[in-house]
Amino acid sequence: MAGSFLDKIGTLFGGGDTLPWTDSEMIATCEVEVNEKTKVSGGDSGKNESIMRLAWALVHSRHPSDVQRGIAMLEASLSNSQIGALEKREILYLLAVGQFRAAEYARSRRLVDQALKISPDFRQASALKQMIEDKIAKDGMIGVGLAAGAAALLASGIAAAVAGSRSQKK
Repeated sequence: MAGSFLDKIGTLFGGGDTLPWTDSEMIATCEVEVNEKTKVSGGDSGKNESIMRLAWALVHSRHPSDVQRGIAMLEASLSNSQIGALEKREILYLLAVGQFRAAEYARSRRLVDQALKISPDFRQASALKQMIEDKIAKDGMIGVGLAAGAAALLASGIAAAVAGSRSQKK
């Protein structure tokens, strides 16, 4: 019973993020791959795929600086006018993941909506959108709870001050 209650509290404050995480070793491997592809002449698509793998690894990192680096890379890729619809969908999705990890939920929702406009049956984007909506709702509940708690604390402080002043008058 107590364990179940603690699990629910952990889920409420944990956010229920089921996205995969990467580590510094995976990021380093992707960086080496990008550097090798950059040195090799030709094979531009291979370089672009390596850059996308690196961006994926960065936005799935636990380190905010990596996530921000991945977001910057993806935004630069998005400005390329020669990308196709499916590649744009993938970039928008990864940007949404990065913004989600950066706690920019409204921005993440806008990006995932753009990806879903390109491909309405994109299951990963649909799942991410649900996570975003859940996180926004949980943050709203926590905010309402904190505001109610602050109001109750203020009211009890005022009541204590009034009671104290009445007892001094007697």
